[in-house]
Amino acid sequence: MSASRKGRKDALRCNFTSLRQAARHVSRFYDAHLAATGLGTNQYTILANLVLHGPMTMSEMTSLLILDRATLGHNLRPLERDGLLTITIGKIDRREREVRLTDKGLRLEAEARPHWELAQALFEREFGENNALAMRQTMYRIARLGLVGPDGKLAVS
Repeated sequence: MSASRKGRKDALRCNFTSLRQAARHVSRFYDAHLAATGLGTNQYTILANLVLHGPMTMSEMTSLLILDRATLGHNLRPLERDGLLTITIGKIDRREREVRLTDKGLRLEAEARPHWELAQALFEREFGENNALAMRQTMYRIARLGLVGPDGKLAVS
């Protein structure tokens, strides 16, 4: 067996590689559809979740998006800089930071939503509605697995 065929066969057996390849491929597709709005998929996801759930603390957002705090901060800074959201001291716990959409952020999310919805529709048309639903259900389950690292701790953010 050639080295390239063996490598391909090994890659097909690797859960991590398969997940990352699919994620990169689909991210590029969604990014292309959102490009006209100036938002990337990570930025749109944050805005859309703030529209859906309302203001939330950074801790709540890290749990919802399954991101570590540093990555969330990296994604929030440009949105805050561009006036799309505000980050303020928490009302209940002053150690927390609350993230809230601005009017400008609400408008941009509304402008971007049809681009996102078109990408959703095209993906489902290509992949199949039932397959897309099954994929989302499977990804939901995977994101909540109790995976434990070599240190015995759960591999969560």
